[in-house]
Amino acid sequence: DCRQYTNRSCEECLKNVTCLWCASSRRCMEYPVRRILPPANLCELRSARWGVCWVNFEALIIAMSVVGGTLLIMLGICCCCCCCKKRSKRQVLGGPDKDDERAAREREKRRVRQEERRAEMKSRHDEIRRKYGTV
Repeated sequence: DCRQYTNRSCEECLKNVTCLWCASSRRCMEYPVRRILPPANLCELRSARWGVCWVNFEALIIAMSVVGGTLLIMLGICCCCCCCKKRSKRQVLGGPDKDDERAAREREKRRVRQEERRAEMKSRHDEIRRKYGTV
């Protein structure tokens, strides 16, 4: 039972991992496992200690928020860098890009139309030559 360590020291209380030390009231109590954070009526966050005596819940929440935010920002930067690297690698290696593919299709369409026009002009010229007997 954690209550037996009340009015002793934080270190003695926290030897048992199920215990929570409240520094302001010097009470040792069972950690309220149904809640993530101990309620304010049980112990204020800046006075509550769990696991180690040198870190209170308020500092722990701030530190975890900063670390979590930093990790999310780093993850976002890494994703952006990877996407940019893949895009530039595709361009360097000559890999198809959507714009490149569209331009290639347009070039091919123009080439086919030009070939058709050339064949049509050749047939007209041949017809004119036959008509006037220059062939």
